Amino acid sequence: MTQANTLLQQAESQCHLRGVRFTPIRRRVLEMIAENGGGLKAYDLLDKLSTEHAAARPPTVYRALEFLIDQGLVHRIESQNSYVACACPEHAHGFQLLICRHCGYVEELHLDEISDQLAALASRQGFNVERQTIELQGFCQDCRTASE
Repeated sequence: MTQANTLLQQAESQCHLRGVRFTPIRRRVLEMIAENGGGLKAYDLLDKLSTEHAAARPPTVYRALEFLIDQGLVHRIESQNSYVACACPEHAHGFQLLICRHCGYVEELHLDEISDQLAALASRQGFNVERQTIELQGFCQDCRTASE
């Protein structure tokens, strides 16, 4: 079973447990993102989706993305305005993204201590954190090895 298939099964299960609808469009958008391996932009998703669904328009994709983000199934890569599948959607805490500037590969980390420390620091300043985005950009091991 591929990683994309595993993520889709997890998504179906989570949506069922939460009592939310995992529609065919939402499923297909998640599948396209999961199969990509790197960040995928909304209009790239729309281009792919419109070949399968003639009625697909930007709001269709953005509504699906909003749902997938709300359910913790997809992360938005702020610096690229693109989207990547969540590697472990059952994990409810903060995350960090390692983004390769050469090949676009994205790896998700879950270093809860970093997220917790930042939230605690913010709290001491009277600030309530609603969302954290931590992106580290550089070169993955494969790209570093290839350039040597």
